[in-house]
Amino acid sequence: MRNSARYDLAARKSGGFFDAESKQRTLGEIQKQIAEPNFWSDQERSSRINQQRARLEEDIELDHQIIRQVDDVQALMELAREGEPVGDDFSSQLRQLEGFIDGVQTKVLLSGEHDRLNAIVTIHPGAGGVEAQDWAEMLHRMYLRWAEKSGFKTTILDYQHGEEAGLKSATFNVIGEYAYGYLASETGVHRLVRISPFDAQKRRHTSFASVAVYPEVDDKIEIKIEDKDLRIDTYRSAGKGGQHVNTTDSAVRITHLPTNIVVQCQNERSQHKNKLVCMKVLRSRLFERELDRQKAESQAVEDSKLDIAWGSQIRSYVLQPYRIAKDHRTKMEIGDVDRVLSGDLNPFMLAYLQARTQQAVGK
Repeated sequence: MRNSARYDLAARKSGGFFDAESKQRTLGEIQKQIAEPNFWSDQERSSRINQQRARLEEDIELDHQIIRQVDDVQALMELAREGEPVGDDFSSQLRQLEGFIDGVQTKVLLSGEHDRLNAIVTIHPGAGGVEAQDWAEMLHRMYLRWAEKSGFKTTILDYQHGEEAGLKSATFNVIGEYAYGYLASETGVHRLVRISPFDAQKRRHTSFASVAVYPEVDDKIEIKIEDKDLRIDTYRSAGKGGQHVNTTDSAVRITHLPTNIVVQCQNERSQHKNKLVCMKVLRSRLFERELDRQKAESQAVEDSKLDIAWGSQIRSYVLQPYRIAKDHRTKMEIGDVDRVLSGDLNPFMLAYLQARTQQAVGK
């Protein structure tokens, strides 16, 4: 029989959200459904239930690993009480347990309905011409570096170069489990304060750029898009300096007329492939729009300090007269702003996830 005190220790360390016994009962009910004769006749339902089963089995195995590691720590404690020299072993085992608990806690924080999905990220500069466009490109580079360090793959879907420097807009896909869960914290307006490299008088400038993050919608999630609601334009893809990516009108721009949402892609040489990418991005944006509408109707997050609607300034990166990166929602500050701009975003992301979870529990 499991020692309940040991489980309580692990549960307290992981934030009290991990209920393996309840999940074990749910898993038993799912296994009964899978054993039904007609279970596989409905492929959509069977696929959804199998995914739920896999997640439950993963959580239950994590619980077992926690208990095993707690057992090891307590065994070393018993040996120490008996006078055995276990100092180094105990310290190493305790660090291993704490690191494992931290990993479990992160999974608990990433428990939102869509957190496991891939992400689609779009960046636009604010007003300010070349200064803002250069800042948008810095953000683009920051997220690509974060993705690389975190083991995610990225695909550039659309990139519009600025006239002198930077970018006018960029859209890219971040591929990997929990990509959306991490990146959802980045939606909003990002502010940069620095001595402008484009100002001959070396004056301090403030620039803004917006980041929008959408979950990449699974094809099984129904998002109805009527052909009559779409305006599809094609144009010639162009690279920096006006050099053409190819000599055909392969780039695609799709406007969803009822919502005026515009998506475009010029990454692929094939017009057909660019159109498929555009439709994928459009589906995700319409899906996110519907989620926002539902949230607004329920008024669940209207007064939240974590409201990340367009126009809200979520984070500042100050390079002059002092150096600091500060998140205005969680109040987290990091003095090494160069490290942040090089892709070290996890402290901000985890602080946001913790605040989001605490807020949800409070409600």
